[in-house]
Amino acid sequence: MLGVGTVGATMLPDRTEAAPLPRLLSGPGWYDADPRAESAWLATGRVPGDAGPYGGLVRRALLDLRALTGPDGAVAAGPAPSWAYAWPRDSAFAAAALARTGHLDDADRILRFLSRVQLPDGGFEARYLLDGRGTPDDRRRQDDGAGWSLWALRAALDADPDAASARDRAQEHRGLLERALEFTLDRTADGTRLPDPSPDYWERSERLLTLGAVAPLVAGLRAGAAVLSRLRDRRRARTVSAAAGTLAGLVRERFAPAGWTRCAGGRGDAVDAAVTFCLPPFAPRADHDVLQALEVYEVAARRPAGGLAPGAGWRQDGISWTPETALVALAAASCGRTAQAEAWLTWLGAHLTAWGSLPEKVLPDGSPAGPAPLGWTAACVVLAVDTLGRG
Repeated sequence: MLGVGTVGATMLPDRTEAAPLPRLLSGPGWYDADPRAESAWLATGRVPGDAGPYGGLVRRALLDLRALTGPDGAVAAGPAPSWAYAWPRDSAFAAAALARTGHLDDADRILRFLSRVQLPDGGFEARYLLDGRGTPDDRRRQDDGAGWSLWALRAALDADPDAASARDRAQEHRGLLERALEFTLDRTADGTRLPDPSPDYWERSERLLTLGAVAPLVAGLRAGAAVLSRLRDRRRARTVSAAAGTLAGLVRERFAPAGWTRCAGGRGDAVDAAVTFCLPPFAPRADHDVLQALEVYEVAARRPAGGLAPGAGWRQDGISWTPETALVALAAASCGRTAQAEAWLTWLGAHLTAWGSLPEKVLPDGSPAGPAPLGWTAACVVLAVDTLGRG
C-alpha cells in the first residue's frame, strides 16, 4: 500500500456556510444560492457521510452540483466563462452522483439533456452550449461520451429503490440507450475491434488510441447490457454483454503488457488517471495488475502540494488536478481500499476555496486555483464518500 493509503480520515472543517456562494450562472431557472432553498433541496435526498468527517465537504459538493445544473439538465463544468459548457463526461458523473443521493428527478433531467444533444449516430460532441443549441467551437468530438452516458444511465436506474419505477425510467431513456449502444457497437464492430483514436479527458487531438477513450466504451457496453436486462430484453442484453467482454479482452491485450499506460501499445508513454476507468465502479472487479498500475500512477503523478496530475506524462508544472485525484478516491473506495480513499478525500477537503467549494486545480503552494466549483470533482467526491458509507 502506498504511503498515502496509511493516512486516516480526519474531521474536516464544515465550510458549507463559510461564505455565500455567488450565483454561478445566469438565465431563467438557474438556481440561486438561497440557503432555505438549498436546505429544502438537500432534504429531498440524503447527504452521504453527513455525520462523519466528510459531511460538510459532500453537502457543499451537492449544492454546487445543484447550482451548476440548469433547468433543462445542462451541467456546466464550472462557473468560469471557458468552463460554462456541458461536457457529456461531466454531465454523466453529475447524474450518477445526484441519483445516488436520492435526487432522481435531477438525474433524469441531465439524462434528458444528453439525449437531446446526442448526435444522430448516437455519439456526442466534446461539449455543448448550455442551451443545447450546438457547440461553442469546432473542437473534435470525443467518443467516450457514449460510454459515459450509458454508465450514468445504469447508475441512475440502480439508485432507484423502486424496481417498477426504475423500469419505467429506463423506458423513458430508451432512445439515449439505443443510440449510444448503436454508436459504441459500430465503433468497435460489435466489440471485435478497438476503436479509432479519439480525444479523451486530456482534451487534445490524439494519433494513438488511449485508454481514456476506449475504457469508457467498455464500461458503457456493460452498463447498457444491464439496462437491457432491466427492460427484460434479455436476448439483446446477452449480445451486448458478450460484446463488452470481447472488447474488454482486446483492451487487456493491448494495454496490459505495457503496464496499462496511456496509449495503446505503450509507445514509451506513462500511466495516467484513465487506469481508474478499468476498476470499479466502472468495471465489475479489481484486477491485480490494474491496481498495481494505479499505484504506479499515484507515485509518478504526485505533485508538490500532494495531489495528482492527469498523468505521469503530464507537463511538469507542479499543479495538482482535483478531478483525477477524486477519481482515484472513488476507485479506491470502490475497491475496498478505505484508508487510501480517505487519504485522498482528506487531501481534497484540505484544499477548498474560502467558501468550501472544490477547485479545478491546486498550486504547488497548496492554494486553490482554476474555476471553482468544478462539477466533475464534486460528483466524484460525492460518489466516493457514498461508496465508503456503503462498505
